[in-house]
Amino acid sequence: MFFISVPKTIECVLLAVVFALLYSGCFFRTLGVLQSSGYSGARFFKWSLKKSNRAYGRQLLLTLLCALSCAVISLCFSFAGEWAAIIGFAGFVIFFIVYIWADNKVALKVPVSFTPRFKRLIAVLVLLNAILSYLAICLLNFADAVWGNLVFNHLRYCALAIFPLLMFPVTMLANLIDKIYEIPRNKSFVRKARKKLSSSDIKVVGITGSYGKTSCKNILKSILSEKYRVLSTPASHNTPLGLALAINNNDLNNFDVFVAEMGARHVGDIAELCEICPPNLAVITGICPQHLESFKTLENIVKAKGEILNGGAEAVIAPECFELFKGYSGVKHCADCVSDVVSDCNGSRFLLTLGGKTVPAETKLLGKHAVENIAISALAAYNLGMDVEEIASAISKVEYIEHRLQLIKSGGVNILDDGYNSNVKGASAALEVLRSFGGGKIVVTPGLVELGVLEESENARLGAQLVGLDRVILVGETLITPVKEGYLENGGDPEKLKIVPTLAAAQEELKTILKDGDTVLFLNDLPDIY
Repeated sequence: MFFISVPKTIECVLLAVVFALLYSGCFFRTLGVLQSSGYSGARFFKWSLKKSNRAYGRQLLLTLLCALSCAVISLCFSFAGEWAAIIGFAGFVIFFIVYIWADNKVALKVPVSFTPRFKRLIAVLVLLNAILSYLAICLLNFADAVWGNLVFNHLRYCALAIFPLLMFPVTMLANLIDKIYEIPRNKSFVRKARKKLSSSDIKVVGITGSYGKTSCKNILKSILSEKYRVLSTPASHNTPLGLALAINNNDLNNFDVFVAEMGARHVGDIAELCEICPPNLAVITGICPQHLESFKTLENIVKAKGEILNGGAEAVIAPECFELFKGYSGVKHCADCVSDVVSDCNGSRFLLTLGGKTVPAETKLLGKHAVENIAISALAAYNLGMDVEEIASAISKVEYIEHRLQLIKSGGVNILDDGYNSNVKGASAALEVLRSFGGGKIVVTPGLVELGVLEESENARLGAQLVGLDRVILVGETLITPVKEGYLENGGDPEKLKIVPTLAAAQEELKTILKDGDTVLFLNDLPDIY
């Protein structure tokens, strides 16, 4: 009867609330990785199983420290009788706070975005932890009431130290519970966007491809803005929700053209996006083995990207993959409209031919691959009603695209920020640009990801391409072994090779070697999920 008394119930509730709040604070980094996973339980689970995942070590250490401190404090205060176990709770308070402080000292590579969904997930997690904590505390008190052992009475709450080892399964359970609300809500939000777009006169340009989607989107938006009012999907938002956000959060009557980036990891993804946002003009930027891990075969990649053509929309397609889509219906234009390309560390100059007329054009964007993206965007703009002179003028005003071979000058050093998820073609282009600069040439990279069965061979090939640079800094543990082997096997100088655990460590290393006139390329910056 003592176990179910009002004082004991109050004790259980108060302890559960304190424990749950502190324990939930330890989840921040884990929730950030879940957000980077697109709230995909499968991707998060795969990350949790990584052999190099150091989170397990931190959680195990936290468990041991909490158990030991709780036991020591409880025994030291054994003279307090029934209060000894409650006083022992101080061990959890101390080390949970230390863990939260220490864990937040290591910043996530992709900072947490406090979206409404993320806040709802936190609320679910706190509630779930409160329920689990309360049940565990009640169970321990019940065992104490039944067992009646004095030592167990003092040490009963030490068993709660197992909770840090449950962070990953509790995170996945909270995510599943939250999806009960999120999935229907998201579907309703997407239906609203589809209906809103269908009742509008806005022209839609759908852009897909294995690479260059965001670059082409930004370039095309910049060009079209010289003549039209242009709306585009923000950042790299290329999912159903990303499209729906752009549509629902804007008055479409204020725009003439909607440039929609469309991403895919599986066959059927582009078809789903086209149902929401049927394109008047389709753009395919190129095909390579990016996301081969989820697509499994290159044929599936072509099939998925080709779904943008199934509606019969007029299309602009990159020259290198034009033949792959010849069998699809609709009018297709090959973006072979540039010639005489001269590209160096100051930008690119070329001739632009549209509608039988040729004009000179120039851009501050670096690399021949940037000119390829400009050619695709220019032809799309031409098909939307701009003339070649307008387009050439607009090209000269295109700004660097953030994290996509963006040139930043800092203290006499050139920084090439190509940190956004790189691919095999983009990596080769970035290294070509790096070599166009004078002074020392340094590359910082963790390797390339999402290449499936080609991941090892392509990273070895990347390593071979690094030979001849003045310094090579490999970051982390994910894929640096094949990069290192490819570098050394192809004549790379081991004295010029450095391996560091984190990007922060790479930046510290750079401080010791950079001098005026040097150029450093940050090639790919993998988020924590990798």
